[in-house]
Amino acid sequence: MTQLPWREALLALFALTTVVQVVYYLYFFRRLAWYRPLEKQHSQQHPVSVIICARDEAANLTKNLPGVLFQQYPSTNEVILVNDNSNDESRYLLAELQKTFKKMNVIELHQEAKLIAGKKYPLSIGIKEAKHEILLLTDADCVPASEHWMQKMQDAYDESTEIVLGYGAYHKKPGLLNKLIRFETLHAAMQYFSFALAGKPYMGVGRNLSYKKQLFFKNKGFSSINHIPGGDDDLFINKVANSSNTRIIIEPDTFTLSEPKKTWKEWFAQKTRHYSTARYYKPTHRFLLGGYAAAHFLFYPLLAVAIIFSDWRIALGLLGIKLITQGIVYYKCAKKLQENDLFAWFWLFDLWMFFYYCIFAPALWKKPRQNWN
Repeated sequence: MTQLPWREALLALFALTTVVQVVYYLYFFRRLAWYRPLEKQHSQQHPVSVIICARDEAANLTKNLPGVLFQQYPSTNEVILVNDNSNDESRYLLAELQKTFKKMNVIELHQEAKLIAGKKYPLSIGIKEAKHEILLLTDADCVPASEHWMQKMQDAYDESTEIVLGYGAYHKKPGLLNKLIRFETLHAAMQYFSFALAGKPYMGVGRNLSYKKQLFFKNKGFSSINHIPGGDDDLFINKVANSSNTRIIIEPDTFTLSEPKKTWKEWFAQKTRHYSTARYYKPTHRFLLGGYAAAHFLFYPLLAVAIIFSDWRIALGLLGIKLITQGIVYYKCAKKLQENDLFAWFWLFDLWMFFYYCIFAPALWKKPRQNWN
C-alpha cells in the first residue's frame, strides 16, 4: 500500500529536527566537550577588584563572603560590597568584617535609583568605585569553589582578552528539583561556552563573570539597557562580546557554587526573570538559539507521531542517532563541569526539556519584574 504524502512529510520533518540537533551538537557543543585550553608559558597577576551587590543578604554574606575574602592571591586586590538599600542586619555585619579585612570596601546605598531597574545601578556604582582594571563579579549567594578562584580567573586574560566567562554551578542536594536545576544550568553552559568557542559569544552569568573596567565605560555601561530590570550580565555581554575579546575558563578551581532554589515556585520565578531578557539579544543569537530550541521542542512530539503514523523503524533509528551523539557530548561536558552524576539521566532530562519549553517560552514575551533580588 502506497504511503500517504502527509505521512512522508511528517517523517521528513522529524528527520529535519534530528539533523538540526545533531548539527548543533557536532558544530557547536562538541567545542566544549573537547575543549583544551592553551598552555600558558607563565602565570600572571593583575590587580583585581571583586564586586558583589547585595540587598537583604545578611545570611548569605555570613556564609559566603569569607570564601571571597580568604582567597590565596598575593597581588593587589580589593573586595567591593555594594549594600543596596538593605533592611536587614547587613550593614552591621559588613562593618564588623571591615575591621578585620582592610581590603574590603563597603558602599552603602540609601536611595533607589529612579528609571534604572534592577541591579544595574548598584553594580555601576561598584564598578565606578573599583580601583583596578580587572573586574571580577559574583553574587552574595555564591561562594568560590576554591581559594584559587581569583588567581585563576584573572590569569585567563591576555593582551586581546576583555571578557572571561566562568561557570556558576549549584550545590548538589538530594531531590528531583535539584537535579533539574543543575541539568538546566549544565545545558545553558554548554550553549554559551560553546558559542563563545565558536566565535559567537552571547552571554555570561553574573554568578561568575569578569571583564575590564575600560570595556564597561567604553560602551557607556548599562545605558542602553537601563530600562530593563535584568540583563546586567547576559545583555551587557551580548552587547560588548565578540570573537576576539572573549575567553572561557572551566577549571574546577574557578567555579562558583550557589544555593539552588528549594521550591518549584521559587525556581519558576527565577527562570521567568532570566528568560525575559532573551528577546533583547542580537538577531543572529536569537536566530541560532531559537533554531536549536525549536528543533529540541518539536523532536519528541514528532517522534511520537512518526512512530504511530509512519515508519517506526526509521523513527527509532533517528532517535538512536540523536541520543548517541548527545550522549557522547553530554558525557564529556558533564565531566568537565563536574556534573558527572547527571549523565546517567541525560536522556530523561532531554525529554523533560519539551515540558520546560512549554512552561518558560511565555517568559520571552512577559514584561520583566522591576526588582532584582
